[in-house]
Amino acid sequence: MAFGTQDDTDEVMNEINMTPLVDVMLVLLIIFIITVPVMKHSVNVDLPRATSQPQDARPETIRLSVDAQGQYWWNEAQVDAKTLPALLAAEARKNPQPELHIRGDRAVRYEKVAEALAQAQQAGLRKIGFITEPK
Repeated sequence: MAFGTQDDTDEVMNEINMTPLVDVMLVLLIIFIITVPVMKHSVNVDLPRATSQPQDARPETIRLSVDAQGQYWWNEAQVDAKTLPALLAAEARKNPQPELHIRGDRAVRYEKVAEALAQAQQAGLRKIGFITEPK
């Protein structure tokens, strides 16, 4: 015979736990409260019709190459080192300002590429990048 301690723990619970169901219903209610105003337009407005051309004002790209002998090439045209600052200054005055892509040969002295970079910065060009080949 058992003396009361085991009978208390063996009782089966006959009621459904409603707390998780209420939590799910509250979350769904909040979701519907938030999404219904987004889906419904509050003011009907007859918008005017107009045609417009999209502006494609892309700045041009200038390729400044430095070959193995240290010679400068401006978009595949050879340029003297003395005329390079004038060309860079003319491009810096344009609106929108073009991008300058510097391509330095692997065999060229770093000094030549650094001079071109310094001249571009002194001219006022802000968009300067280096072009390399992937491995």
